[in-house]
Amino acid sequence: MKISHTLLLTFSVLLATAAYAAEAPPTFLRGVVSAIGNDTVTLTLASGESRVLALAKDCHVSVLKAIQVGSIKPGSFIGSAEMPQKNGTGRSLEVHVFPPGVKAGEGHYAWDLKPGSMMTNGTVGKVVARARGLQLQVSYPTGERRLVVPKGTPIVEITPGEPSMIKVGIPVFAILGKAPDGSDIVGGLSIGENGAPPPM
Repeated sequence: MKISHTLLLTFSVLLATAAYAAEAPPTFLRGVVSAIGNDTVTLTLASGESRVLALAKDCHVSVLKAIQVGSIKPGSFIGSAEMPQKNGTGRSLEVHVFPPGVKAGEGHYAWDLKPGSMMTNGTVGKVVARARGLQLQVSYPTGERRLVVPKGTPIVEITPGEPSMIKVGIPVFAILGKAPDGSDIVGGLSIGENGAPPPM
């Protein structure tokens, strides 16, 4: 399988389009790798559907490694799938921390991890530790959001991966783009550390 990797990683490909989420949300698939070809990957989706997908020549691989909540600090650039609460805050379902210097997909837009969930990407400002978790103020160009990260919430950092890590049986988060002929093509693959499912 021919896959390159760079420091910008999979999420730079995925979330760079998110500023236009209202018009064209990022396209992605969650599934388990069931076959690998020279320039294709086959995923089995949760529905049981099997999809054979072409790989972009510059397809990136990233590994999402679990980190401690204390790694989130003022100035960190994060993304978080979250559930909006009645009081206007968001309750994080997961948090992923971008590499230093990488910002992509800033904003607050619809997500599908759970019915009604949203994705918030931005820069962390104030951080307050609470008995039941962490409270974050997250800002982005069009506004800001207060997130509550309960204890036990999956928190990962995005790190470079290797092509050899993509194996049959591994759960992946695949970011889709469009080939010149209009067909779907994979621009990035994310995996969890030690084969864990990507939390987003």
